[in-house]
Amino acid sequence: MKSFFTRLVSGIILLAIMIAAGILGGWFLLGLTLLISVIGYTEFARVFQLERRIFGILGGMVSVLYVLLVGMGVNRYVLGSPSTLVCLPLLLFAYLLLLMGIYVFTFPKYRIEDVMSAFFGVIYVPGMLSFLYLVRMSDLFGYGMGMSLYWLIFICSWGCDTCAYAVGMLIGKHKLAPVLSPKKSIEGAIGGVAGAALLGFLYGSFFMAERAGVCALLCGAGAVLSQIGDLTASAIKRNHDIKDYGHLIPGHGGILDRFDSVIFTAPVIFVLAMLSL
Repeated sequence: MKSFFTRLVSGIILLAIMIAAGILGGWFLLGLTLLISVIGYTEFARVFQLERRIFGILGGMVSVLYVLLVGMGVNRYVLGSPSTLVCLPLLLFAYLLLLMGIYVFTFPKYRIEDVMSAFFGVIYVPGMLSFLYLVRMSDLFGYGMGMSLYWLIFICSWGCDTCAYAVGMLIGKHKLAPVLSPKKSIEGAIGGVAGAALLGFLYGSFFMAERAGVCALLCGAGAVLSQIGDLTASAIKRNHDIKDYGHLIPGHGGILDRFDSVIFTAPVIFVLAMLSL
């Protein structure tokens, strides 16, 4: 009972912080995205035993630069211009070259798996989480639309989690991924997608005028990817025999334990919104 209460309270506080970030946007959201990204990358590096090694330190620095470049691009209204499109890939390319240079000239001190883990971590955590800021602050969707789309990220991730849990507890019989997550069921997964789509439709009906159907489709598609994100994080933990990525959020674990689905839904909402709105 105590653990459930702790999980509930910390979940409410976290949700309140994300709501405040969505309302305020701007530098507050950028700072929060940067903080979440750096902590998330540190948790990721710790799993791969890189956090105190040169690859993990460089990855943390690149994580900061990546999120700041995204913020600078949006704030200067050059999202999609050659300057921003070139800067981000160039940063990743330079980072990879640096990693490979260290790997080659210190051989055999490091393994190629260290290089790949350090590089993948930047794409997986700050690269994908930066879409929280992109969705909220970019002007690609029209005036005021970014805030509306921002909420869809959490509706189709955390909403899906809640609906999947409820349906799974009620009627779940067939295991979805028994090795990775024994408690998840196929019925729960379907219920999570359907529940997220319904929540998206209701949200769209109230807050996005005639786009309720589009919101339902976005949330349904995002819910599918959110479950893949959840299972991806579980697979990484299983590979390294750990229960949680950290203990920052009482009752939930680390940043990656709570944002594992958001990591996938944020870029999905951004891309699908560009295609459908």
